[in-house]
Amino acid sequence: MVAQKSISKSMNAKILGSGKQTIVLAHGYGGDNSVWDNVINPLSELYQVLVFDWSFSGVVKDLDLFDAVKYSSYDAFADDLIDLLEEMNLKSSVFVGHSMSGMIGCIASVKRPDLFTRLVLVASSPRFINTDEYEGGFEIPQVEQLFASIESNYDQWAPSFASIVVDKNDPLSVEKFAGSLTRMGVKTALPLAKSVFLSDHRDVLEQVTTPCTIIQSVNDVVVPNSVPLFMQKKIKGKCNVEVIDIEGHFPQLTAPKQFLEVIDKAMIDSL
Repeated sequence: MVAQKSISKSMNAKILGSGKQTIVLAHGYGGDNSVWDNVINPLSELYQVLVFDWSFSGVVKDLDLFDAVKYSSYDAFADDLIDLLEEMNLKSSVFVGHSMSGMIGCIASVKRPDLFTRLVLVASSPRFINTDEYEGGFEIPQVEQLFASIESNYDQWAPSFASIVVDKNDPLSVEKFAGSLTRMGVKTALPLAKSVFLSDHRDVLEQVTTPCTIIQSVNDVVVPNSVPLFMQKKIKGKCNVEVIDIEGHFPQLTAPKQFLEVIDKAMIDSL
């Protein structure tokens, strides 16, 4: 028999720092734990910090074995998160989820509210497609064109997409995300993009009782400013919205100082 690899090893999990409070950092689509590079050192000086890579990350081994069917649902990611926290023996953590990970954290908190004292939802959205009564930011033809671009020329699409979603005035951050996005590869990127952009998790919000902090950039081409207000209204737990005066979908990369100020406030509120 072959020994089953622990989920912490499979997800490249590591704990930094040794503070009394625990903070969990979860990257979003196309990323890896390097998206936290600009904030990880200051955080680890104050808190015990868990960072990891989702199974779709380009730094995870055997990426060609990514199970697109299993991970067509955020529930599978939420289960992985719960398993990881249990294996690492982490309870009552503050979860910081970027982009798709924000909703994954919401789902995990519904399943296991005991594991979380607060959720920090960074540039997150429960649905990206517009409806008559909801502004998600995209129309169906736009999303279909996105899928076509990923499939037809991924190596060209990845850096182009990075330059759109990351503040172009920060070329090093654009390059960082472009690199992690390229490493993910089209075999993983396409089915995962469909899972992300075609999903609808609005009904989950009303089940979330864990207190939340929502972090939103003034101008995020992926998530319009109406979305965090919608989320705040629907989430049952106490929820506040913090708007950072920057461009782009990656405040932790392009505005680390402002980002850390909001995180520190959220950590105090979680006590």
